[in-house]
Amino acid sequence: MKTTKNLVFFTPKASSGKGVILVDTGISAGFPSPATDFTETRISLDDELIQNKDATFFAKVKGQSMIDAGLDDNDLLVIDRSLEPANNKIAVCFLDGEFTVKRLRVEKDEVWLQPENPNYPIIKITEENDFMIWGIVTSVIKKV
Repeated sequence: MKTTKNLVFFTPKASSGKGVILVDTGISAGFPSPATDFTETRISLDDELIQNKDATFFAKVKGQSMIDAGLDDNDLLVIDRSLEPANNKIAVCFLDGEFTVKRLRVEKDEVWLQPENPNYPIIKITEENDFMIWGIVTSVIKKV
């Protein structure tokens, strides 16, 4: 585990179990429905959320700059370092000594880091910045 000002990083542990039970009949968000005929299927969240185990990390969000993208303080991000950065992707970036998570805006030879909260400024990346795109966010895990 590594902690920075904006993110706390974790590496995934190998899954040792057979997964958890999935009720695949659907859960009604309206009126209750009796689930009388369902079969137990086991799923692994590793299999559902991680495409490349060797290049995948987890990090907890710290702060409010991405709330309009659905990334809230203490959410757990799934980050894949093997994916190619592209315009409009949400990326974990290393910028001037700190990690941050922002939406990438790429146009010609220019890159901006776009927060998803109007209270935070857009960051234009220049040659003076120490900048690296560290990985692409593929999923977010929330506690309710």
